[in-house]
Amino acid sequence: MRFPPAFLDEIRARLPVSEVVGRRVKLKKQGREFAGLSPFNAEKTPSFFVNDQKGFYHCFSSGKHGDVFDFLMETEGVPFGEAVERLAAMAGLPLPQETPEAAAKERRRHTLFEVMSLAARHFEETLQSRLGAKARGYLADRELGAATQKRFGLGYAAGERFRLKEALGKAGVPVEDMVEAGLLIAGDDIPVPYDRFRDRVMFPITDLKGRIVGFGGRALEKDVPAKYLNSPETVLFHKGSLLYNGAAARTAAQSGARVIAVEGYVDVIAMAEAGFGATVAPLGTALTEEQLQLLWRMSEEPLLLFDGDKAGRRAAHRAIDLALPHLKAGRSLAFATLPEGQDPDDLIRRSGRDAMEAVLAQARPLVAELWARESEAATLDTPERRAGLEARLGEVVSAIADETVRKHYRQELLGRFNALVSPQDRAPARARREGWKDGWQPSGGRRGTPLPPPLVPRGTEIARSALVRGPMAALPRNEALLLFCLINHTFLLDEADEDVASLPLANPEADRLRRILIEAHLEGADADALTERLGRADIDALTRRVKALANPRHDWPAYPDTAQNDVRLWWHQRTALHRKAHALSRELKEAERSLGEDPSEANFAWLRDVRERLSALDGTEALVEGFGASSGRSAVRSL
Repeated sequence: MRFPPAFLDEIRARLPVSEVVGRRVKLKKQGREFAGLSPFNAEKTPSFFVNDQKGFYHCFSSGKHGDVFDFLMETEGVPFGEAVERLAAMAGLPLPQETPEAAAKERRRHTLFEVMSLAARHFEETLQSRLGAKARGYLADRELGAATQKRFGLGYAAGERFRLKEALGKAGVPVEDMVEAGLLIAGDDIPVPYDRFRDRVMFPITDLKGRIVGFGGRALEKDVPAKYLNSPETVLFHKGSLLYNGAAARTAAQSGARVIAVEGYVDVIAMAEAGFGATVAPLGTALTEEQLQLLWRMSEEPLLLFDGDKAGRRAAHRAIDLALPHLKAGRSLAFATLPEGQDPDDLIRRSGRDAMEAVLAQARPLVAELWARESEAATLDTPERRAGLEARLGEVVSAIADETVRKHYRQELLGRFNALVSPQDRAPARARREGWKDGWQPSGGRRGTPLPPPLVPRGTEIARSALVRGPMAALPRNEALLLFCLINHTFLLDEADEDVASLPLANPEADRLRRILIEAHLEGADADALTERLGRADIDALTRRVKALANPRHDWPAYPDTAQNDVRLWWHQRTALHRKAHALSRELKEAERSLGEDPSEANFAWLRDVRERLSALDGTEALVEGFGASSGRSAVRSL
C-alpha cells in the first residue's frame, strides 16, 4: 500500500522520535537532545542520540540514522507498511483508504502547491511594479525594505477584481484550481468567480516543509470589513494547524534559537529581522491546541510574547488553559509581556533589539503566570473567600494530566497561597518587613529563599514595572510622556511653568531633563537651540529613551503636530492623574510598612484597597467634548 506523504507527515507530527525510541531505549536528556545506549550494538558509553526538533535519531557506533519509521524497521525487522500501520495506531490515526479517489486527491495536492507558488510569484512581481507603489510605501513606513520583502516573499494583490485570475489563466491554471486553492471567490450566487485578495499586502504562509499553502492579506484602506484576511480552509490550508514563519523558525530552533510566539505577521518579521529567527505567530486567531503541539515540537519551553493590554492578558490566560492538560516533565511554556501600548514591531523600531532582549530576559514560567491570573482579582478578607481561592487553585491544577507535574504544581501553588494568606506565621515582623521589601523571605534561619509578594496585581501595573521594561525601567512611562510633551510643546513652559516645576518626578533622570527644559526656556532658547541642547552627548541617550516610550497611536496629543487646545486638555488631565498616582504610591509604601510591622487583617485590607485604587486609576479616562477636533481627529475623544 502506498501511503500519502501528508499522512506520513501527520504521524511524524504526532509522535516525537523520543517517544517511539523511548519504548525500547532508556533515554536521558542532554541539552536539546536525548542520549542512550545503542539498540544496534552492545556498548557501555552512550553513542545513540535522538533529536525531536529535527525529527531523527543517529547512532554513532553503527552509523545508522533515520526517523520513527526507520527505527521500527531497524529494531523490529518489519517492512515499511507494517511500521506505518503500527505507528498510525500509536498516533490514533486511521489508515487512509487505498482508493482511486485518495490517489487523485494526493495528485490534486501537488497541483495546488504549484498553483500557490505561481500566485506568490505574481504577488511579488506586482509589489515591485508600478501598481505596488502604495504597498511599498506602507512597507517602508513599517521599515520593511526590499531585502526584507524578498526574505519573506511579501507581495501585493492589486485592487482589480480579476487581476490574479487573468494572470494565472495566462499561465494555464484552470479556474477550478484557483477556486480550490482559495484564490478566487465562487459560489452558486456568483456568476463569475473573482479574486479573493484585492488591494492588500500579501504574506505567504507555508507548511513546515516550506511549501506555500495560503496567504494572509493586510488591507491598505481603512474602510474594509477585515483589516487582515486569510485564505479559506482548503485541501492545503488549515488555519488552526499552521504557524506563520513555522518552517524558518524550526530551522532556527535547530540551531539553538529560542522559540517565540507573537501575535501578528509584521511582529514576526520585525523579530526575525532583529535576530530572533525562531519567531512565529498564529494566523490571526487565538493559539490552538495543534499550534501549541507544533511549538513543542520546536522547543520544550516556547515563549509566548503578548501585548501588555487586556487583550494580551486574555490571550495569555487562554494559552494557560490550553497547555495545562498537556504539561509533562520538560514540557511547559514561558510568558513575557510587552509595555502597554507597544507591540514587538513598535518596541524594536523605537528602542532596538536591546529593549526586546530585556523584555524576553524577564520571561515568567507558566506556574508564575497561572498564580498571577488566579490571585490578581482575589479578595481574601474572609475565611470563605480565602477558601474559594484555594478551591480554585485545586480545580485548575486538576486539569494537569501528568501525575508528577500535577503534584509539583499543587505544592508550588499551595506554598504561594500560604505565603499570601498567612504572612504573620512565616517570620518575625522585622524580618517580614525586610523580606517583602527586598522580594526575599528568610527561611529556617537563612536568608535567600524566594517568596511571592503578598498580592501581586497584574495587567498594566506589571506592564509599567521593571519586569517588562528592562533598560527603560528606571524611567516611568508617564513621567517620560509628560517630558516628551514639553519637548514638543514648549508653550506649556510659558502657561504652566509652576505646574511643570512642581510636578512630582520620582526618577532622577526625569527630574534632570525637566531642569534642562526649564533652564533652556528661561534663557530664551528657540526650537533649534533646544534640539541642539537635547542632542548633547550627556543628554542625548536620555532624550531618545523618553521618545521611545511614546506611542503615536495612544499618545498622539504629546506629538508635535497636535493643536495647542488638544495639548492643553491632555496635559491638564495627565498631570492631574500623575499627581494622584504619586500620592497613592506614597500611601502604598506606608501601607506596606504598616503591614510589615503589624500583619493584621485591617492592615492587609488597607494594602489591598490602595492597590485597587492604583489599578483603577491607571485606566481612568475623561471624555471631553471637542477633544481632538482641532487636530483633525474625532470631535469627541477620550484623553
